[in-house]
Amino acid sequence: MAKLKVIAACGSGMGSSQIIKMKLQKVFKKLNIEADIYHTNVGDAKSQANNYDVVFCSESLVGNFNVKDTTTVIGLKNLLSEQEMTEKIEAAGLKN
Repeated sequence: MAKLKVIAACGSGMGSSQIIKMKLQKVFKKLNIEADIYHTNVGDAKSQANNYDVVFCSESLVGNFNVKDTTTVIGLKNLLSEQEMTEKIEAAGLKN
């Protein structure tokens, strides 16, 4: 199966998106899901979202994304919670 293409977005594209990316790498590995994860700011992510399978961002940023049906947008309440990421990945049925 192909690797999932994932984008982690935050307001500025610096610290939080890098943290989300690192947490997601751990979570996807635990779930045995292969994923290429890219991190950026929300403006850049909006323009590229349709090229990805999944977008992770803060719940407050979900409304910024107008994506096609093949892209899943997942909003996180706690950007540091691996448990929340795991639950939302499983709820979305993500796998390769």
